[in-house]
Amino acid sequence: MNGTREQKALFEVRNLNVAFPRLRQAPFTAVRDISFDIRENETVALVGESGSGKSVTALAMMGLLPAGATEITGQLIYDGKNMLTVPEAERRRRRGSEWAMVFQEPMTSLNPVMTIGDQIMEVLRLKLRMTRGDSRRRCVELLEEVALPEPEHALLRYPSQLSGGQQQRAMIAMALACEPGLLIADEPTTALDVTVQRQIIELLRVLKARHRMSVLFISHDLGLVGELADRIVVMRRGVIREAGEAGQVLTAPKDRYTQALIQCRPTTASQPRRLPVIGDFLDERPDLAQIQIKEAPPPVGNVVYTAETPGSASSALPAAAYSPSATLMRVHGLRKIFVKREGLLRKHSTVAVNDVSFDLKRGQTLGIVGESGSGKTTLAMMILRLLDSDGGSVEFDGVDITPLSEKAFYPYRRRMQIVFQNPYASLNPRFTVGQSLLEPLRLHRAETGVSRKDDVRCALDWLRRVGLGDEAFYKYPHEFSGGQRQRVALARALTIRPDMVILDEPVSALDVSVQAQILNLLKDLQDELGISYLFISHDLGVVRFLCDDVLVLQRGGIVESGEAGKIFEHPQAPYTRRLLESVPGFRQPSLL
Repeated sequence: MNGTREQKALFEVRNLNVAFPRLRQAPFTAVRDISFDIRENETVALVGESGSGKSVTALAMMGLLPAGATEITGQLIYDGKNMLTVPEAERRRRRGSEWAMVFQEPMTSLNPVMTIGDQIMEVLRLKLRMTRGDSRRRCVELLEEVALPEPEHALLRYPSQLSGGQQQRAMIAMALACEPGLLIADEPTTALDVTVQRQIIELLRVLKARHRMSVLFISHDLGLVGELADRIVVMRRGVIREAGEAGQVLTAPKDRYTQALIQCRPTTASQPRRLPVIGDFLDERPDLAQIQIKEAPPPVGNVVYTAETPGSASSALPAAAYSPSATLMRVHGLRKIFVKREGLLRKHSTVAVNDVSFDLKRGQTLGIVGESGSGKTTLAMMILRLLDSDGGSVEFDGVDITPLSEKAFYPYRRRMQIVFQNPYASLNPRFTVGQSLLEPLRLHRAETGVSRKDDVRCALDWLRRVGLGDEAFYKYPHEFSGGQRQRVALARALTIRPDMVILDEPVSALDVSVQAQILNLLKDLQDELGISYLFISHDLGVVRFLCDDVLVLQRGGIVESGEAGKIFEHPQAPYTRRLLESVPGFRQPSLL
């Protein structure tokens, strides 16, 4: 038995059960009779799909389960005590100082009306009784440790002024403020680019060694888990399917579900035509592209649906004629400068996008990669005219749309859609999913030709296409997981048959199995409809699978561009090579 196994258990989970009430139904058991240990100075990875019970387990350990949980049984042993039976005051005292948690979605965890500095300093003053001056200095050190650019300026920013990756880094800094003995990290690197992801992993390693800190690392990224975890616990539908040493689980998994999770993950080494999905291994669920649709959606415009074999990928899709060699969009010399006033007389200028030019062909995918702050999302917002440019032009289908009035540009809004990185922020929380899908159909009724009596049927069809049942039509965004909300956002963008879809980190919130289904679906839709994708992502494995060409951005400028295969196999720019070397498992392909 190795040293890790012989060490004392810091936190023990014994026969944990957690259930939640359901209206007019028996309670739903989210976690069923699970047991595992987290030992001193050890990293345990909790792996599984959305809905497997990973986050519920973590919330139970932190004592943060909602009051509606009808059944919480078992033992959560820490410091010789069962944390399920101790007074709430004791758990509250230990939270933040002895155990801390980094949540999956920083925008729902950070206070939008407080600056980042005030939120971190509040933790330091309440838990460690620091003065304001000492807490401010410590706050700067923490932001430097998590590689947040310009930490002195970041103190004064609000969460909305930071990118998704920067928000997550601020959350990690807050969790580490009191140097806890146990850090629970729930998907802490989901929104981060590969280089910052590696920095965070290295940071966790250093902190673990320096303070003998234990880590419960929740993730769907098995490549990332392989670089950090000592042991892995694989969960599905509330039960543990496999547990063991990380090397054994990743290289010789015994359970077929674990094998499926490993095989579903795209890599930078190859570009298969399709990715395997969970159903290929367990025979429980078919690929999304093979889901049979009971009713064909209404026709769009003058397009006629083809009668093909039921259940085929194209049976419910309009036949589209396009030339894959034709250029749909031409971007030339786009430039954006942000000017921030500092005091009464000083201004600070930042060049976010600097002279970016490229072509996007019909029916093809252009991947845009780069670190957080490289200008990827700013570029997308300028293309859609959601942000004014400071120079350059965008030519769409032969027309320069840059100088068009809002009225003249309106028909192009249907043809150019976007799926944002954060579906929780892009979906109206007061709208049901059905209302969110019907709104674009009704706004663009003249262009789509979808009649009022058929728009509900069209919306339901797209929900099925992205793997959500008809019951999702009547639910609100908060009733879904992050991955399910992203699928709703994708369905909303596709209901009005756009010519181009900008996908801004569309699968970053999805576990690997659902990610594979969505990526296969995107390819199928592109083959059938001739949609062009502008694909923004920090996951280079996903970019390798989906993209025909790649554009590499650094500090707003292009450092390399060309065919995806050539760039991944023979990168020329040092920055591109650094991005590839930062991919989890890049140096250990056997783990992928």
